[in-house]
Amino acid sequence: MKKYILVFSLIFSLLVSCNSQETTTYYLIRHAEKDRTDSGNKNPDLNENGLKRAKKWAEYFKNIDLDAVYSTSYNRTQQTAKPTADSKNLNITSYNPGKMYDSVFKANTKGKTVLIVGHSNTTPVFANKILGKKMYENMSDNDNASLLIVTISGDDKTSKIEKID
Repeated sequence: MKKYILVFSLIFSLLVSCNSQETTTYYLIRHAEKDRTDSGNKNPDLNENGLKRAKKWAEYFKNIDLDAVYSTSYNRTQQTAKPTADSKNLNITSYNPGKMYDSVFKANTKGKTVLIVGHSNTTPVFANKILGKKMYENMSDNDNASLLIVTISGDDKTSKIEKID
């Protein structure tokens, strides 16, 4: 009888450990098209095309169960994130691009599906930090359609890029 209990306990613990492997998925995008009419404005809003693209992002994420939406505090990133966050009844959490993927962020997003809105020079860096290696270069200044998807399942990390026009 003791052998059966021991075998059962071993099998049960193996099943639990195999099923406890959480999957975390990060969707990283650059802000949509910004208003470039005032070259001195360091915090421009989105232009008309950018507002349309922000709505397209919300449509893209319509059938994806997001747990959180993160954005830098700039107008253009917040405005890009807003339609998606609103459609999911989520608040936008501002993050400091200087503290990307720190221990607090990792703990807060582990096992979740997260949208992160950044910039041409922060979005690929953020993906690289998650991956633990440099895979992506800065995005071109006219690239507002790239979606980086990074998935962590156990010790496995995968990534891909999609173009959403």
